[in-house]
Amino acid sequence: MNTATNAGPRRRSAVVRWPDRDAALLWAFAVVAAVELVAVATDVPAAQWLAKPLLAPLLLAWLWRVHAADRPIAVGLVLATAGDVALLVPSDTAFLVGMGCFLGTQVAFSTAFAGHRRPRPAAVAGYLTLWAVANALLWPRLGDLRLPVLGYSLALSLMAATATAVGRRVAAGGALFLFSDLLIGLGAGGTRLPEHDVLVMATYSAALFMISTGWAGRASDRGRGRRPRRRSGPARPPA
Repeated sequence: MNTATNAGPRRRSAVVRWPDRDAALLWAFAVVAAVELVAVATDVPAAQWLAKPLLAPLLLAWLWRVHAADRPIAVGLVLATAGDVALLVPSDTAFLVGMGCFLGTQVAFSTAFAGHRRPRPAAVAGYLTLWAVANALLWPRLGDLRLPVLGYSLALSLMAATATAVGRRVAAGGALFLFSDLLIGLGAGGTRLPEHDVLVMATYSAALFMISTGWAGRASDRGRGRRPRRRSGPARPPA
């Protein structure tokens, strides 16, 4: 029963809230990520097909629950899901399709990040320098993948640079995303680290988590920063 005398219809608060029922989606993400890492380490393709396509959708569902699923971020996570599925198929064509999907992810994320605040020129210059050095080193080893990797890695580097303007958590996610894909590039060039594939998936999963939760935190801070509007006119109706 509403006992307020002059209460109008309640509006949903702009502040992002993370109740326990929403945090369950993050726990589900953690469990699925763990299953994926074990499946990669033990080379069980069926488990990888089960777990990997769920990573980005779980984070998107969580962002939707906490009212932080802005359209570019949502599009980026949808494209990441498509890319994850494509990269599960062992063929060069599927690899290029997956790269194209993740190119869309980088463009979508960059659009969201740049719309929040412009990155510092030093961050952009640093990541572009890293892009140039990495491609110079990998160029002789990539063969027919040279140009696709060149274009994709440029979009990836710009995403990581724009992420620095959002906050530390999103910036860390952007850096992890770049590092994960750099490992993929090294593998394509014939250089593999110990537990290479596990390291790729661990850094990728962490990148998605950091970007998603960091973006939601940015939305929460923006909501708390809004000041309530003052009522205009008399506080009480004239007699």
